[in-house]
Amino acid sequence: MKYAGMPFGMWALFAGSFQKQLTTVLGYDAATAKAIMKKAKPQYRQIIRRLPEFEKADRFKMNIVNCAMLGAFILSMPQRPEVDRMTDYYARSMMTKPMQWFCRKSGKSKFTAKDIAAMKATAALKAADRNPYSWNMEFYEYPDGSGYEGRFTKCGICVLMKELGLYDLTPALCHLDYTMSEAGGVTNFVRQYTLASGGPYCDCGYKKKG
Repeated sequence: MKYAGMPFGMWALFAGSFQKQLTTVLGYDAATAKAIMKKAKPQYRQIIRRLPEFEKADRFKMNIVNCAMLGAFILSMPQRPEVDRMTDYYARSMMTKPMQWFCRKSGKSKFTAKDIAAMKATAALKAADRNPYSWNMEFYEYPDGSGYEGRFTKCGICVLMKELGLYDLTPALCHLDYTMSEAGGVTNFVRQYTLASGGPYCDCGYKKKG
């Protein structure tokens, strides 16, 4: 994957927040946080270069880029964090003001005909059949009209985190689904399984609030 474009843009948008939360959440002093940041950037670029390009219609490129960024920071830390602290760290790092705005904007179009059509198109694409760092998903609308579920049978984050030797920390990324749903303001996120915890699939259920 080329670094120019989305990977470059995501680093510009989020790297400062990732560095800030090293101090706020993980307790590193400013000098250590700066040193981690300095080490993480080339690590991130190296991970990105190893990844294949995503198909134009694949909506999950941003997910794998974010995973690469988190992985680069973890690999640059002097101590391996526990998954609970990493969950808090990742959520705070990602949920910047622009990201919160993005979630609210996305929430406004949730459950529209365009949104449902896009979900069905993603399910039909089955991008992970050709790119192991992408996702395969099945789409289910709830019979009672209360929302829908994306059921993932292949997960690019699981593949990349295994390669990085960080698979035990994958649930920290999974939990961001709850955080982003709450920030959107229109859905209650429900889940029973994740692949990362040994489940048969990852279910991402979005139920209409109220």
